[in-house]
Amino acid sequence: MIIASDSPAATQRSFWLWGAFSALVAIVLKVGLLAADAFPFNADEAVVALMARHILQGARPAFFYGQAYMGSLDAFLVAGAFRLLGEGVLPIRVVQLLLYAGTVATTAVLAGQAVGTRRAAVLAGLLVAVPSVNVTLYTTVSLGGYGEALLIGNCLLLVALAIARRPAAWPAVALWGFLAGLGFWAFGLTLVYALPALVLVAASLVRALKGRALLGHVALLAGMACIGALAWVVQAVRGGLFDLLSELGGSAVAGVSGGGLAALGSHVSSLLIFGSTALFGLRPPWEVRWLALPLLPLVFGFWLLVAGRIPASIQRHDEGLTARRLLAGMTAILLLGFILSPFGADPSGRYFVPLSVPMAVFAADLLESIRPRLPVAWAAALVGLVVGYNLWGTYDSARRTSPGLTTQFDRVTRIDHRYDQALIRFLEDRGELRGYTNYWVAYPLAFLSQEELVFVPHLPYHADFRYTPRDDRYAPYAALVAESARVAYITTHFPALNARLREEFARQGIDYREQRIGDYQVFYALSAPVRPEALDLAAAP
Repeated sequence: MIIASDSPAATQRSFWLWGAFSALVAIVLKVGLLAADAFPFNADEAVVALMARHILQGARPAFFYGQAYMGSLDAFLVAGAFRLLGEGVLPIRVVQLLLYAGTVATTAVLAGQAVGTRRAAVLAGLLVAVPSVNVTLYTTVSLGGYGEALLIGNCLLLVALAIARRPAAWPAVALWGFLAGLGFWAFGLTLVYALPALVLVAASLVRALKGRALLGHVALLAGMACIGALAWVVQAVRGGLFDLLSELGGSAVAGVSGGGLAALGSHVSSLLIFGSTALFGLRPPWEVRWLALPLLPLVFGFWLLVAGRIPASIQRHDEGLTARRLLAGMTAILLLGFILSPFGADPSGRYFVPLSVPMAVFAADLLESIRPRLPVAWAAALVGLVVGYNLWGTYDSARRTSPGLTTQFDRVTRIDHRYDQALIRFLEDRGELRGYTNYWVAYPLAFLSQEELVFVPHLPYHADFRYTPRDDRYAPYAALVAESARVAYITTHFPALNARLREEFARQGIDYREQRIGDYQVFYALSAPVRPEALDLAAAP
């Protein structure tokens, strides 16, 4: 079936206007959630905040502290927000809010181009403006690059479509190359957009240009990509190419789900069980708990219909076919990448956030396809059903004070941050400015205390006492603590570790005091500055 386009009034300009409207809806929703303090501050976000502070002090980090698969673009944007609004958690969230507003607007435009109607732009825009809990979470709390990846990715798709229409337009080629390089540096996740878009761009250039013109456009694209990814290129030239590629390939999580067929099976089950349910908003990404049960079967059925109609959608020949195939290609690459790479071991749902865009567009395509046979009210009712379901699930998750909307899917890492200021006052009053803790305490504590309190993450937090040196993200902190003649220890949700610390302090004749503050257990006033490496913390008692 061919869906007829609207009148000439349904132009790119009208798509952008509806995109702006959808973005405004998204902003209103996020402002309400931020006003309700629905998102706890987490360690990954604190690392971004610390990087932004250090940037304002003159530092120029090329990558996220301790993770070379993610660039520092987010930290530079947050640094700009700090300059304008002052330091704090809210400016970090403002950056994410603005990035997602751009993602919502560009999704509406993509839908308009893929389906050919203003209604499609409105429908898709609303579906991403009021998204699932999973999308709301990872586009409000900063983990270092998801917001940038979504917006840059959408822009890559839009610019690729513009090149397909006018291959000789060199400014679009230059812009695409720069965005591809910038996105690659900012977050390797943008490759799921860049790869199918590159195929379209290359095919368009080869069909339309010959000889010097073709070589010139290719050279321009490659040169601008190198400029966009300059920080990555410089690091690779300095001898870090293998490490960078290893990080990009998921070396940090390699082996978590085993190897070979076992890993493949684990990733497929993670995709089907955890990924799909988080993507469609059936559960919060941090736990298995069904949301808005009365509406869940209807919403799940709707998304199954959307997914089932994608093959027919990418076979229908009309002006939007290229855009729909581009979105389908992006979806396929993300799913294959999840299954085949070590990142498939992550059950949180974060890697499925980009799929909210093509799913919204294909949902709009489905709704437009049934419009001639059913009243317009049906489309409005279906969108209202999904939007209402998402709002219900988000509200239900946000009203729970513990954990609220959290990025922590491991219960032992969830900390009640309402006690952060009490902890800071306690440590400062007693002169305990240096010490040891776990990853989830160290960096929020450093940022919120203006780095007066430096506690390095040298303690385990897993029940089996596992510890990885990757938790220690910022080497200068370790040097400060190592030089300190006085140290304290802070643990969370780990009675076995507390018992082991007491045993080890007693064994070494160390006098100390203890204080419980919310989820924090503080060991302070140590009679000597004993270090974790001098304690037997390698295995559970």
